[in-house]
Amino acid sequence: MTAKRDFLTLADVPAEAWPALWDRTWELERDRDHAHADRVRPFDRKTLALVFEKASTRTRVSFEVAATELGGASSYLSSDGSQLGRGEPVADTARVLASYCHAIVVRTFAQARVADFARHAAVPVINGLSDQHHPCQVATDLYTVRRHFGDLAGRTYAWIGDGNNMANSWIEAAGMFGLDLRLACPDGYLPDAGILQTARTAQRALGRGSITLTTEPREAAAGAHVISTDVWASMGQEAEAARRRAAFAGYCVDAALLAHAAPDGIVLHCLPAHRGEEITGDVLDGPRSLAWVQAANRLHVAKAVLEWVMQPRAA
Repeated sequence: MTAKRDFLTLADVPAEAWPALWDRTWELERDRDHAHADRVRPFDRKTLALVFEKASTRTRVSFEVAATELGGASSYLSSDGSQLGRGEPVADTARVLASYCHAIVVRTFAQARVADFARHAAVPVINGLSDQHHPCQVATDLYTVRRHFGDLAGRTYAWIGDGNNMANSWIEAAGMFGLDLRLACPDGYLPDAGILQTARTAQRALGRGSITLTTEPREAAAGAHVISTDVWASMGQEAEAARRRAAFAGYCVDAALLAHAAPDGIVLHCLPAHRGEEITGDVLDGPRSLAWVQAANRLHVAKAVLEWVMQPRAA
C-alpha cells in the first residue's frame, strides 16, 4: 500500500532525506535553462491549487512557476475569491479541490487549518506558511547556507527578533540537524515552547547541537556564521506594529551588530523587509547579505518539494 506525502513542517521530510532533496534542488537550479522538451517531468499535465488566505509574493510566484516548469499548471484561490471567505468548511473545500487538482499549497493563519486541509484532501498538501511554521522558507534558507558554505555542520546560527513562525522552523531545523542556534527575542515574544522542547530532545538523541535563548542580540550574533531576521509585525499583527517597534528597539540587524558575527558570516532575510526597522538598508543590500540569492532559491526548493510530495510513500 502507498500513502500520500504532505509537507506541513520540516520534519515531514526525514532528516536523512534532506541532503538528497537539496542535491535535487541544485540539479533543478543548475538545469533550469537546459531542460529538454521531450523529458518526462514529474508534474506533467498536473495542476497545483494555491489556497492563500494571506498575501504573498515569493511563495505564490515560486510555486506557480515551479508547477509550470515541472510541466503542469496552477490555480490560485484567495479568501475573497473563494467560498472559504464565505464560511465554507475547510473539509468541504479540501475534498473538492482534491478532486480537481493533484496537490495543494495552503498559506493561512492557524497551523490546525493546514492540518485540516491535509486530513481531508486526498492529494498532498504543502504548508506555504502558517502562524506556527514556515517550512518552505527555512528549507530554502538551509539550502542557501549549504550552497554557500558547503555544509550545515560546524556553523553557528543566530536568529534576531520575533519568536515567530520563522524562529519556530529554525528551532525545528536545529533539532533535526543538530545545529548550534541562538535566538535573541524580547521578553513576551519568545518562540513556541513545545517546539523548543521537542528540538532539544532531538538534539540530545543526536548527541550534538544546542539552542540558546537570550534577550541580547549581540550575545546571539557573537561569532555567528548565519544571522537571520524577519519583520517585527507579521501579517495579522499590523495593529500591534507600534507596540512591537518599542519592544524590539535594539534588535535591528545593522553594521554594528554584524561586526560581532564571524568574519565570513552572512545575513539572511525572508522578505519583505522594513529597512531601518529589523534590518538596515546597508546590511540588507550589502556584500554579506544573501537575501536576494535566498529569495531566488525559493523557486528551486519549491520544485524539489513539489517533486517530493508527488512520490507516494509506503503506508
